[in-house]
Amino acid sequence: MRSAGDLLGSLDRRRSSLHPVRRHRLAVAGLAAVAALLVYAVAHGVFPYHTSNHDEAVYLQQAAMLLDGQLYLSPPVTESFHPWFFVESDAGLYPKYSPVPAAMFAVGKLLGGYRIALALIAAGVVALTARVGSEVFGRRTGYLAAVLLLASPLFLLNASVFLPYVPTTLWNLAFAAAYLHADRTGSRRAAAVAGLAVAAAFFARPYTAVLFAAPFVAHAVWTLRTLDRPVLLRQSLTGAFGLLGVVAALGYNAVVTGDPLLFPYEAFAPRDGLGFGQREILGYERDYTPALALRANAEVLWAYAARWVVAGALGTLAAFLGLAVAARRGLSDRQAVVAGIGLTVPLGNVYFWGNLNVLGDLDAAGDGLISYLGPYYHVDLLVPTALFAAVGLRFAGQWIREAVRSRPLIPPRTAVAALLVGAAVIGAAGVGATAAPLADNYAVTERYETAYEPVEDRSFEHALVFLPTPYGDWLNHPFQALRNDPGYDGDAVYALRDRQFAVVDAFPDRTLYRYTYRGPWAPTAGATVEPHLQEIRHVRGESVYQDVAAGVPDGAELIAVEIAASGQRDSTTVTAPSSFSGTLTVSNGTATLAGPALDDSLSVPVDGRETVETSIFVDYGTGAGFTYRLEHPVDAAGGAVRALTPYAEVCRGADRCGGESAYVPGAHRDGIRVNATIHD
Repeated sequence: MRSAGDLLGSLDRRRSSLHPVRRHRLAVAGLAAVAALLVYAVAHGVFPYHTSNHDEAVYLQQAAMLLDGQLYLSPPVTESFHPWFFVESDAGLYPKYSPVPAAMFAVGKLLGGYRIALALIAAGVVALTARVGSEVFGRRTGYLAAVLLLASPLFLLNASVFLPYVPTTLWNLAFAAAYLHADRTGSRRAAAVAGLAVAAAFFARPYTAVLFAAPFVAHAVWTLRTLDRPVLLRQSLTGAFGLLGVVAALGYNAVVTGDPLLFPYEAFAPRDGLGFGQREILGYERDYTPALALRANAEVLWAYAARWVVAGALGTLAAFLGLAVAARRGLSDRQAVVAGIGLTVPLGNVYFWGNLNVLGDLDAAGDGLISYLGPYYHVDLLVPTALFAAVGLRFAGQWIREAVRSRPLIPPRTAVAALLVGAAVIGAAGVGATAAPLADNYAVTERYETAYEPVEDRSFEHALVFLPTPYGDWLNHPFQALRNDPGYDGDAVYALRDRQFAVVDAFPDRTLYRYTYRGPWAPTAGATVEPHLQEIRHVRGESVYQDVAAGVPDGAELIAVEIAASGQRDSTTVTAPSSFSGTLTVSNGTATLAGPALDDSLSVPVDGRETVETSIFVDYGTGAGFTYRLEHPVDAAGGAVRALTPYAEVCRGADRCGGESAYVPGAHRDGIRVNATIHD
């Protein structure tokens, strides 16, 4: 019989043995909370309008669709409501991406806001990094690795935006943690969880999941060499549940593309996938040769090692030191699996031309999305980097302590000062590595803020807003913040300036606006536009009239006036008046411009729905001058004539009109002004 004292002593020993585990769990939970708060703050403060990678809008649009129970968008006028990276099909428009990341973002919306999902995902990645590190190297190393991961610019920026790379890393890490736990304990439940996690990762990003899982698959095959029944059963569970990801992906393909083997991204651009040779997307194509692939990926890895890991090059050196230390001590099979990720991820990415595209122009330093978001296809590479960097830093710390102990002549103050200086250098490198891309992205955000100002300053109620198309006929590209609800029933509906009357007819009771801007749309190149939100009138009658008034600055000698429609033009040149005024009348299939400055009226036929163009070139006598250009949307298809308020531009030469020269009241000098009003 054991005495009460023995029992109490045994209990105290058990409690004492739990303390380090509890402390570790509390520390990891605290670090995860810090990660969540930090990512949430960066997402709100640095990326309120999202990034220059316009794929974010695709995932957010898809998330809204999933919340509404939709796999397709069914806009009333497809051409005017086609979002970026959506595929047109008989059933409707569907995104080219897997629904898994979008579903994860949708959870955040259910909890109060999409960015809550980013915070939760970041917390999960940090906690799971600590877990994987604990499984392979011990709790302290795992915790330090989680700190290093959080401090890596590549993680912090990509965790703060609505892109799929960090969400997929969450599933990959969940797989790794569960697999390693099952390998250590023999837990069948953990083996099943590992299979489900890798299934989700595969459904989210198949190739990314394969590259991450490849070393684990090799390890699983190696463990089967003894034909041990429990091991065989455990690995079979992981494999069986993992295959559910393949089934889910193929099933989703069958639903949306009609072919289980045709992925949506391939339906959008058949040559935008893995492999060498001719690669193409939306008219952009490259011959992606192995030599070009090696050059591009070498540049990507150099940027990764020098700028995007914790403390930049110092963090990379720490990782290599940790790998050398682990190898010298003798890599265990589990440690070799983690090291293997550092091989499969960079080698596998050579086969994907996306790593060329993130660089932009190979010969232009600082070009491409890599300058703002880093080598995001290599986010999973942060896992082995952080883990081995933690090993390297702990080894360096132990070496310094032993060196101080073995040299008693070194004053303690000197040793402490040396440690503080070293910590300061590493800390400064870490802060600098993170601050630079954050500052670059915030500068872009400030330009977005200027561009969106007219929209944010107005509270829309039952509005229809026509948007420009600087990058082609796509919604959400670049205006990611101006997205439609899946049912097209929000306070504001956004449409392209294509088939405007069909759009107006689809939303007959909404107030009409036109968003325009002046200047090149190039926020990443330092350009800031001058935006303007114009209210549009919609009139109807047997005839419609559009009064045009334009300023003619002092020194002008001639004005050349032209109208065009239905492929025909009529023009005249007259001595420059002090100002120009005229009325464009659309009636009986004809558009006629008349005014006191014109000797004769100008006329062109109007057939159905047309855009009548009026241009007024103000000539200073040497051929130099500027052009007023107005687009008059008219519809003369029925018995009555309809018209919308014209769109006006002021251009330095007629050849420079067309999208970036919008007339913005108050933005011009020297008597340059134009106004157009319509009435029936």
